Amino acid sequence: MSIAGISDQETFRRRLAEAEHRLQSNPRDIGALISKGDALHGLGDARAAAAFHSNALRVAGDGRGLPPELLPHLQRARESVRTQADRFQAHLNESLGRSGFDPATSSDRFSLSLDLMAGRKQLYQQQPLFYLFPGLPQIQFQPRETVPWLAQVEAAAADIRTELEALLAEPALFRPYVEKRADRPNGDTVGMVDNPDWSALFLWKDGVEQPLAARCPRTLAALDGLPLCRVPGRTPSILFSKLGAGARIPAHHGLINTRLICHLPLIAPSGSRFRVGNDVREWREGQAWAFDDTIEHEARNDSGQDRTILIFDVWKPELTAEERDLVSALFTSIDAYGAGGDAWGV
Repeated sequence: MSIAGISDQETFRRRLAEAEHRLQSNPRDIGALISKGDALHGLGDARAAAAFHSNALRVAGDGRGLPPELLPHLQRARESVRTQADRFQAHLNESLGRSGFDPATSSDRFSLSLDLMAGRKQLYQQQPLFYLFPGLPQIQFQPRETVPWLAQVEAAAADIRTELEALLAEPALFRPYVEKRADRPNGDTVGMVDNPDWSALFLWKDGVEQPLAARCPRTLAALDGLPLCRVPGRTPSILFSKLGAGARIPAHHGLINTRLICHLPLIAPSGSRFRVGNDVREWREGQAWAFDDTIEHEARNDSGQDRTILIFDVWKPELTAEERDLVSALFTSIDAYGAGGDAWGV
């Protein structure tokens, strides 16, 4: 099947015909698919060649059970596909560049469309575990210009850290973020239930101000005037979240897509990072962000120190005032039925 030394066009046409004849009998003949790709490449149609080589690789799967003599040809097909993809990408970059496209400054959505088309990234969508409000944009990290009040929170970062450090001096104040409940089934989220590696200290919990909030007046003042997500008995949640050195929070989805979760890093050692969908970022002290937690996300702290951030939730800016009131009324109605909910469960 080697094409070394083949230059005669008639030979390529003959091999093309032979491969096509084999494929008529068995369209999943891996060797014939590779042969057809080789012949097309020799005839100067690299794009069509890559299509047949790609098909051969899809049919081959992980290669288990295939004849050993076929494996080198699959490797050659893989290299052919990679080379063609690189050439095509270079062509697109040059062509789009002439049209004014710059990955650093042009539309993020268009850049993502290119990555999706090339298979460099996958599509992540909102997958709330409990409640979906339709029609909201699929955004991983919220654009900064739509949450300008984050600057107000960042400006108070030093004061907030001072209050946090006083609380950190009393480690017993922090409890595991996910705790067992006696009145509900407890499904362990990949080892996170009652795990002290991910702990929290709540200033507001389930929409109720906690006693420790009195020790953090500057923190609460920094959140004054923000569009906090207010649903009686459920939100807002305002807390300090600590992730232990070497700990990891596995990939998961949040419960409702009508809010954004906000982080203000206060103690953020190098190596502590956060992924939402395709976007991976390092926490940096004093630099806040807002994200949609119903898109798959995970956290890890590969440093040798604890990482601690302030977390709070706000309404998504795309919701109207009426829609916010209706969502709040919906959950108030749910909680009025029977004994009430359990912070987003029925």
